[in-house]
Amino acid sequence: MIRTWNGIEPKLHPRSYVNEMAYVSGDVTIGDKSTVWPAAVIRAEETGSINIESNTHIQDGSIVHNSDGVLRIGRNVNVGHSVVIHALSIGDNCLVGNNATLLEGVELGDYCLVAANAVVLNGTKVPNGSFLAGVPAKIRPISPEQRLMLETTADGIFDTVAGYPDFNGGR
Repeated sequence: MIRTWNGIEPKLHPRSYVNEMAYVSGDVTIGDKSTVWPAAVIRAEETGSINIESNTHIQDGSIVHNSDGVLRIGRNVNVGHSVVIHALSIGDNCLVGNNATLLEGVELGDYCLVAANAVVLNGTKVPNGSFLAGVPAKIRPISPEQRLMLETTADGIFDTVAGYPDFNGGR
């Protein structure tokens, strides 16, 4: 469901896909070849906005919320199932594992891998090329194999929906 909030309608790229069972509301921009899957909620309200860039995927049951400032989710990002995002930014080529939580003020650099069930605490600034795991999440450098995986983690997801017989650009 695409909803206007306080007179502001989400902006969806013609080649984005938002499943009819997802909820997108307010000052939200969804980029080229990006997808939003069933039961995902993306809400920007008050003075907040959310900018989801190209080839980025918000999987089933995830919540992305912002009520102040601009939340940027970069290019080639895969947000796993049931993730909660209240962060300031997620860089390019990142993977956020299932059930992970990014709390208020988190800034995730490029090429970051957040393990399933990790909790990244308020205000954490994560450098490029980091692996985060645990509760609270501990940060260490990613391996060369992890970096290679992050370069392709979002590839092909849009192509699967573009081939659906009822695909209509996500509307």
